[in-house]
Amino acid sequence: MAGMIDARLAELSIEVPEAVAPVANYVAYVVSGNTVHVAGQLPIADGKMQYVGKVGDAVSIEDGAAAARLCALNIIAQVKAACGGDLDRVVRILKLNGFVNAPGDFGDQPAVINGASNLIVEVFGDAGMHARSAVGMGSLPFNASVEIDALVEIS
Repeated sequence: MAGMIDARLAELSIEVPEAVAPVANYVAYVVSGNTVHVAGQLPIADGKMQYVGKVGDAVSIEDGAAAARLCALNIIAQVKAACGGDLDRVVRILKLNGFVNAPGDFGDQPAVINGASNLIVEVFGDAGMHARSAVGMGSLPFNASVEIDALVEIS
């Protein structure tokens, strides 16, 4: 039987992918007590980086927001794995840390990371309302446009 969050995902026509495997010497998430710490997720789909380059230069703000949304989808996939497939165990999305690969004078990081925040709230409703950081970076792994990590409370 599908849970409430799975039903909401179906209603939104959102398919959660398989959790992306780590690309270096770390784990994709750590569960400690009732908290899931999700490692930084990149805008990867079907095993391939989808958004490469600096936002505000080679990548538009709109594409940066799409990259952030994809990172959030990958966060949901990691949380689903951490919860044994049951996203109804999510009590609250506590915090997102959003990193935007951008030129030094770029100042629209919040607009980019809204792509992730909007998806999280769409999926989890009030439980998705989270604290957040949105910061610019001189570079990111594999020249990804965006990277986001998360802190999630589960039951």
